[in-house]
Amino acid sequence: MSEPVLVLEFRGDILENEHHGVICGVNEKKEVIFQQGDIEHATFYRSAMKPIQAIPVFKTNVIEKYGLTSEEAALFAASQRGESYHQEALQSLLDKLNLSESQLICEASYPLNDQPKFEHLWNQGGKRKIFHNCFGKHLGLMAAARESGWELGHYYEPEHPLQQEILDYVAEFTEVNKEDIGRGTDGCGVPVYAVPLYNMALSYLKFVCPEMIPDERTRSAVQKIGQVMNENPRIIASHHFICTALLEDPNIIAKGGAQGVYCFALRKEKLSFALKVLTGSELVWPILIAGILEEIDYENKATIERLYELRPRELTNDNGKTVGYTLVNL
Repeated sequence: MSEPVLVLEFRGDILENEHHGVICGVNEKKEVIFQQGDIEHATFYRSAMKPIQAIPVFKTNVIEKYGLTSEEAALFAASQRGESYHQEALQSLLDKLNLSESQLICEASYPLNDQPKFEHLWNQGGKRKIFHNCFGKHLGLMAAARESGWELGHYYEPEHPLQQEILDYVAEFTEVNKEDIGRGTDGCGVPVYAVPLYNMALSYLKFVCPEMIPDERTRSAVQKIGQVMNENPRIIASHHFICTALLEDPNIIAKGGAQGVYCFALRKEKLSFALKVLTGSELVWPILIAGILEEIDYENKATIERLYELRPRELTNDNGKTVGYTLVNL
């Protein structure tokens, strides 16, 4: 593997795992200020695309029309993990929007987090679409399509006007020509796009530098998305999860995706980062992003400490004994 090693994990003094990857950081002038590996590496957004996919619904009057709370609106950009606070908000959102689970393309599943999954199974519950981690996103997509007067039956198809609108935002925010954007299908059944890490970082830069967005309605939608994400950090992921730990800092907009991709941006500093762990691991995100924040001397040390609480430098076994350590190689 030609990309640099970003994280090394030792058991005792013996190297047990190494995680290769790519990182790109950009400033408000679109200059590269931090780089590891080939920043032209084409990467699928996966769920890191959710803030962009939420733009269409935030450009409608859905929130006002249906009396949605900030918590319910945050679900449009969330990767919910099945906690009780997720399910209560999702059911309320489903009822207010007058949509049904059967209309969504995503498959039925169990809650992602262990405790709600075990509780559900203990009560002999079956799989439901409302447990899918992308359920809130799909409700937002359907609500946006309905408010725009488009048919709902094929809202997930690449040629549907809604998906074409999202592709337009990806092209605008990444500054990549539409014909050069990689195409794929995400795990939940909707289109997902791939762009170079540099351009992915540019797209998140627009969330902390909305003045770079020329259209007023799009700019307003992006600001609202960032606001509800910071107001409801545990809705975006869950407690003891990196997205929540970062979004508790009002200076940060952040969202991860499957297979090791993560994006975050800093409002005050006007910096944006995109990274891809090529092993696909999400376990090293906290310690890796903590290392990046330390590298740029980020002033909110409490945010960095929250990340190390999720993934300490020391490796411990089931008995709580220190048996190794992790190094970030930046």
